[in-house]
Amino acid sequence: MPKTEYVIEPGKQEIVSTTILDAPRELVFKAYTDPKLFAQWWGPRRYEIKIDKFDSRPGGQWRVVHRGADGAEYGFRGVNHDVVAPERICATFEFEGVPGHVALQTATFEAVGNKTRLVAHQVFQSVMDRDGMVASGMEEGANESIERLAELLEKMKAR
Repeated sequence: MPKTEYVIEPGKQEIVSTTILDAPRELVFKAYTDPKLFAQWWGPRRYEIKIDKFDSRPGGQWRVVHRGADGAEYGFRGVNHDVVAPERICATFEFEGVPGHVALQTATFEAVGNKTRLVAHQVFQSVMDRDGMVASGMEEGANESIERLAELLEKMKAR
């Protein structure tokens, strides 16, 4: 499974994560922009994932809901500001449970031979917002998502 490196510097408003995925960047980009594929990997396995909106074009809105076994729902939403296939996606990210705290994330997909270097750069409105995201278990959830993404990419490559 891929290992993700995180840069989380004290006093800064950002998180940068870097992962090398064993798949061509076109496939990785597709897994990020196709709602049927996205629903198969984004978030922890313990949640059912419902795609409410998913418009992968610039200006397009997205909304994804995680539903737990207890029926509790957790919504996430944002707007895509820049989508350049298969190079980058720049979008806002907001957890509806803490409204008004919006981060800007730019994901870049760099071809490294037949693999992809995925760099996610998130900028938060404040250090407090960034630290709250880290304290929420973000790394654990992100690592599980990347693990699920790698599994999906293996299936996509086999087709």
